[in-house]
Amino acid sequence: MNAPFERLFLVCTAGKTCPGQGGEAVHAALKDGVFAAGLGDRVRVNKGGCLSQCGHGPMIAVFPENRWYAGVRPEDVPEILATDVLGGRPLERLLFRPARPGKNVRVPDAKP
Repeated sequence: MNAPFERLFLVCTAGKTCPGQGGEAVHAALKDGVFAAGLGDRVRVNKGGCLSQCGHGPMIAVFPENRWYAGVRPEDVPEILATDVLGGRPLERLLFRPARPGKNVRVPDAKP
């Protein structure tokens, strides 16, 4: 069975830290870049809920490869487009390499 899109980019725009770290701006820049490159029918860019990696963001999860990027800024988007979207290989300098699987939150819980 074929999937409707070749690639899916989930950009964290929720949670405790990604919104304040620029998740919305990264999402907008990546979405605009994909459409400007004429890839809107092949690549989907969605806002993701919290990806449980608070403090490392903004985060992007790329599927089906299951690779993750951390600390992404809007100015990184052209390089992500050239390397990952068009080139099909990871952008090494932004790859997230967590110490362990699962939640990797590095900020204290903000709740009193």
